[in-house]
Amino acid sequence: QVQLVESGGGLVQAGGSLRLSCAASGSIFRIGAWGWYRQAPGRQRELVAIFTRDDTTNYSNSVKGRFTISRDNAENTVYLQMNSLKPEDTGVYYCYVHPRWPGSDYWGRGTQVTVSA
Repeated sequence: QVQLVESGGGLVQAGGSLRLSCAASGSIFRIGAWGWYRQAPGRQRELVAIFTRDDTTNYSNSVKGRFTISRDNAENTVYLQMNSLKPEDTGVYYCYVHPRWPGSDYWGRGTQVTVSA
């Protein structure tokens, strides 16, 4: 099992910045892909940014150039630096892990990000 705990969400004005953190614990060796999804009200959950199994990064087109995903392996933490935030970035941000071997995905409980116009 992998446990994921997000932090860093909040309310920010458009143009502002936030940094989200996701701390992992438990069976860290199971982590393959690791990253962030978000879900806006009335919409499906969507990928924001992720480290793939071979440690490359993928970003949603809507956040490229504004968001940066990074990780601290010593701290078992992945970060999402969000700059130039827009109201359409509002939603619940979830930390996500796809395991290295066949098995269930892992999700955090989510952290709310609200961007006011």
